[in-house]
Amino acid sequence: MEGVGVNATSRLTGVGKQAILRLLADLGTACFRFHEERVRGLKPARIECDEVWSFVWAKEKSLRPEHRGTRGIGDAWLWTAIDPDTKLLVSFHVGKRSPDDARAFTLDLASRLTNVTTLSTDGLGFYPDAVYEAFGDSVNYGQVVKVFTQEPPTDARYTPPKCVGCKKSAVLGGPRARDISTSIIERSNLTIRSQNRRFSRLTLGHSKKLANHEYSIALFWTYYNWVRPHASLAGKTPAQAAGLTDRRWTLEDLIGLTR
Repeated sequence: MEGVGVNATSRLTGVGKQAILRLLADLGTACFRFHEERVRGLKPARIECDEVWSFVWAKEKSLRPEHRGTRGIGDAWLWTAIDPDTKLLVSFHVGKRSPDDARAFTLDLASRLTNVTTLSTDGLGFYPDAVYEAFGDSVNYGQVVKVFTQEPPTDARYTPPKCVGCKKSAVLGGPRARDISTSIIERSNLTIRSQNRRFSRLTLGHSKKLANHEYSIALFWTYYNWVRPHASLAGKTPAQAAGLTDRRWTLEDLIGLTR
């Protein structure tokens, strides 16, 4: 849970790699079930959504023609949703960056909420139809579209263009401009990359199997919400701030989910 890969964990603990992977599978499965059952009935005032890129086995652009379209390899986008007030990671979905995945993600998100909320996303074109299908008219939805400079490419690898501004627009309902934001979810994306080796760029730490990738995400999700104290919450966990528990979990509590 500190951004250390499986091989490094094996060297540090003296435990075989296969044993670590078996524990990851058992605990990841338990964490997914726990999240499905317990993170429900939420009443957040706001929700922010975003997507985090990663890949399994090989990058999409590097796949051979016969491998393209094969499930479990290539780009693996993590769709995420967060309550910016409690910092609770509400929903996640692993898939492609497609209309079907946008729909699956927003439907899951809607199933966890019990009130009309303000929802913010980036300018991805798949969101408006997916949000309307999941929420109907019972949501105040807005998008944040970043404006980038059109600078000539440089020799630096993965150098993003410079952001020079943002445009906010209301899509559904009547969201207030000040409530349309993706700042918190973008900061949480940095935490995901920092504490999950499989999301590190330019390394060999990427996932080789989709199942292990999903186990790792489910484990991180539960650890972040229930065990890891958040600096902005005076030492509380997001689950405490959201009223889902009255105490901070220990690692023993987390591992106990496998019983």
